[in-house]
Amino acid sequence: MAKGKSDMQVFDIESGVQGQYKNWFLDYASYVILERAVPAIEDGLKPVQRRILHAMKEMDDGRFNKVANIIGQSMQYHPHGDASIGDALVNLGQKDLLIETQGNWGDVRTGDQAAAPRYIEARLSKFALEVAFNPATTRWQLSYDGRKQEPITLPMKFPLLLAQGADGIAVGLSTKILPHNFCELIEASIKCLRGRKFELYPDFQTAGMIDVTGYQDGKRGGKVRVRARIEELDKKTLVIRDVPYGVTTHQLMESITKANDHGKIKIKKVTDLNAADIEMQIELAPGISTDITIDALYAFTDCEVSISPNACVIAANKPAFLTVTDLLKSSVHETRELLKLELEIKLGELQDKWHFTSLEKIFFEEKIYKELEEKHATWETVLEAIEKGFAPYKKKLKRPIERTDILKLTEKPVRRIYRLDIKELNEQILQIEENIREVEHNLDNLTDFAVAYYENLLKKYGKERTRKTAIKEFDTIQVKQVAIANTKLYINRAEGFIGTGLKKDELFCECSDYDDIIAFTKGGAMKVVKVADKVFIGKDIIHAAVFRKNDERTTYNMIYVDGKTGISYAKRFNVTGVTRDKEYDLTKGEERSKVHYFSANANGEAESVRVVLSPASTARIKEFDFYFEELEIKGRSSIGNQVTKYSVKSIRMKEAGRSTLAGIKLWFDDKFGRLNTEGKGKYLGTFEDEKIILFNKNGTYEITDTELNQRFEPDQILLIEKYQPEQVISAVYLDQDKKQFNVKRFVIETTTLKTPFSCIKEGAGNYLVAVTTEPEPLLIVTTGKGQQVRKATFKIAKMVEVTGWKTVGTKLTEFHKSIEMNWQEASKDNNTQPELFE
Repeated sequence: MAKGKSDMQVFDIESGVQGQYKNWFLDYASYVILERAVPAIEDGLKPVQRRILHAMKEMDDGRFNKVANIIGQSMQYHPHGDASIGDALVNLGQKDLLIETQGNWGDVRTGDQAAAPRYIEARLSKFALEVAFNPATTRWQLSYDGRKQEPITLPMKFPLLLAQGADGIAVGLSTKILPHNFCELIEASIKCLRGRKFELYPDFQTAGMIDVTGYQDGKRGGKVRVRARIEELDKKTLVIRDVPYGVTTHQLMESITKANDHGKIKIKKVTDLNAADIEMQIELAPGISTDITIDALYAFTDCEVSISPNACVIAANKPAFLTVTDLLKSSVHETRELLKLELEIKLGELQDKWHFTSLEKIFFEEKIYKELEEKHATWETVLEAIEKGFAPYKKKLKRPIERTDILKLTEKPVRRIYRLDIKELNEQILQIEENIREVEHNLDNLTDFAVAYYENLLKKYGKERTRKTAIKEFDTIQVKQVAIANTKLYINRAEGFIGTGLKKDELFCECSDYDDIIAFTKGGAMKVVKVADKVFIGKDIIHAAVFRKNDERTTYNMIYVDGKTGISYAKRFNVTGVTRDKEYDLTKGEERSKVHYFSANANGEAESVRVVLSPASTARIKEFDFYFEELEIKGRSSIGNQVTKYSVKSIRMKEAGRSTLAGIKLWFDDKFGRLNTEGKGKYLGTFEDEKIILFNKNGTYEITDTELNQRFEPDQILLIEKYQPEQVISAVYLDQDKKQFNVKRFVIETTTLKTPFSCIKEGAGNYLVAVTTEPEPLLIVTTGKGQQVRKATFKIAKMVEVTGWKTVGTKLTEFHKSIEMNWQEASKDNNTQPELFE
């Protein structure tokens, strides 16, 4: 008996608890995935959204309904509380596509909540009524309580899932589909129907900018970077006019304040000026660069966020991970099939109508209706007599006559039959036949019909739905370059420690938490470490500084003695890359080796030093000068050149040297609007103390330095090059007021850096067309189109005298809509032989 009782307990555990884990949890997970969190591929809707739209369609009479009433109607189909329905309804309304709203529906940009359901109203949009509903093509099922019919999926004839996007967290999986532009989706759908390639990228209501380099067609593992637009209002103020997708203005301001509190940026205050449009002003602390602050905002705040798409949908009653291309192709195929089904239904209705109208015509024209006036024994004999009367005319019909057809004819009032006009029936039949031919033609050319359907949607609803989010490739911001140096670093040279916690020791620099520190010891060791509370380098630290990776200009000059031979060596070297926390020996590695002299030179300077030998040495000359400029710059592991084989008493600097390095070569990357030393973009030249000048399309010029952290707007720059103070500028601009192009030549007279000055006449619509610093510029002006093209070449230097930069200039030509202006070097031949003006 005991054994049997134990067996029964085992059986209960296996069938009870384990069974619950195996079955109930799986059932729950399946329910959440299929019925709550993940949208269906057919219509792009989650069940709650579908039920809301179906309830609104049932209520639809063209007028607005209280949201509270819509929620109540939806609860007939959705087996959950009113809160989940209300939230889903507000979410649909804020997307401004399927639902027209009235009242305070909140704002996705600011995070403001919608008003209570009893205060706001909604109705289906005309677009929703056109693309989402058709009872004849809808598949139905019973609602959760069996009282109502609800759609399994709506007959959606539009890629709604890609237009609205979707977010959902289920059990064991999630979905995140980003919204896309309405017009671009329709254009891509047309391309898909035509068998042409297409590309789709996200577009957000919150505007901003997006880098789609890593989008990977929206599949798992992809990533997009989204930024707010940050503009420079003046040298002390920045303004943010939109927010990244998924970030509210409150969250953005909070992240900015938090970054300021942690010392990552330095600002005075951030002010919320939001109204109908987003505007947040950031007032900078004194002496802080706007360019560096913009980079820091992107690096340390929610002004830039990364979003990882994960397109999971319900397909064939199970979750599937697809790409944006897959989703659009599925939608296009579904739309095509729905249009085909609608045409087939319409064709059937027309054929039925043609059949009955033809019967009605024969019934009247051949006086078969008189059988109703004859005396027959029974009603059945009347019907048989009518059916017999149609017998000679069956060949004129396209399908057999059914008893229901005859009954329908007999139900017509006799007075209606007598008033029936045969001519009218013939016209109806002809019109029906024309409609049938049109429907059959559309079925035979279904692709063209679907294209026309999409084009009609674009024409009716696409006018106000242009792209809001600018697609732009972002540069990679180096955190170390934009982080504020607000961390105090201390050093104990004798004991060999560096750290932020050694507050009783020597303060040697301020740096950021992201910096690395390079340090050298008297024994010839070098180590690069991360900024920390306390790090051991090695006893007798002789130099420490912030380490810049790949820095080829900072040069270290060193003289050391080899511990084994006693010979002193001198070397010059760079440190461009190392393994962090690894100790490197800069000597030959022998014991008792030590450094006699060490200097760090930011620009490759090579000083001269005075070497004093030990009085006990046998050398004839006990003092001599050594010049580092005679040494080549090599790697850190080089042994160096021999200085002396005798014992050294001391070495001290005699004279500071000049840089042995060439100037910095700079390029302008017109893709990101950045200066760089990596050879990206247009080569500007070699710079030491020279400046850069740039001219913008708005007619301003600006002289600036070679600071690499500067930000420029490449789309607005007409010319950027090394600034030569004496060079003559030739510029052509449009005078909108006089409808003419003016030309002027001038020399830059301003010296203020990073301040824009206008070099054209002030006025609305005026803009700079062409600018050059060539001494003898030739301007080719092309007007007209096709066979009416006319070219003229102007020798600007002979036409216009050099004047001040504020002058209006001389008239060049009248304004033309189709005009192009390009510079040509004087030495180049002009094959088109244009007219020449001097």
